[in-house]
Amino acid sequence: MPSAKILEAKKQAVEEIKATLTKAVAGVFVDYCGLTVEQDTKLRNKLREANVEYKVVKNTLTRFAANEIGLEGLDEILNGPTALAISETDEVIAAKVLAEFAKENEALEIKSGFLEGKVVSVDEVKKLADTPSREVLIAKLMGSMNSPIAALARTLQALVDNGVEPADIKVEKEEAPAAPEAVEAAPAEAAAEEAPAAE
Repeated sequence: MPSAKILEAKKQAVEEIKATLTKAVAGVFVDYCGLTVEQDTKLRNKLREANVEYKVVKNTLTRFAANEIGLEGLDEILNGPTALAISETDEVIAAKVLAEFAKENEALEIKSGFLEGKVVSVDEVKKLADTPSREVLIAKLMGSMNSPIAALARTLQALVDNGVEPADIKVEKEEAPAAPEAVEAAPAEAAAEEAPAAE
């Protein structure tokens, strides 16, 4: 029977895994067996650059931790060599880096993942990997918001380049035809002026 010290160490390890799983917005489980030291180092560097936390996990302890926080459905994949990559801020970055790396290194196998507290399949992890990152989506949104402003700026610049000043545009507006009421009133006033004065 394990000693109290070993049980306490395992309990602490489970708590740490629970904290890791809880703080992550998304994570991906992989089988890294078959990667060379060089490949593993390269993968870790890519993940570090992307601000993704990556570590080898113990299946039994991870199973306990996952079940305790309601992250069910991982029992089938928690066997053999298992590593976990998580991000606390970006839902797609871990999946993106691992999927790209797996294309070039067949020894890396994606097992499963989770997103915002729910387990997702390998296919769903791959779909996540194809989703643009948060930064790209924000850039696209900002671009679409700036588009009308940029179009207005180009139009104004074209007017200036063609010798049209904003003041000229205003003058043209002022010289526009008068309202119908004013047009009708004008002939009546002219006729009154032309009529001979009464003697």
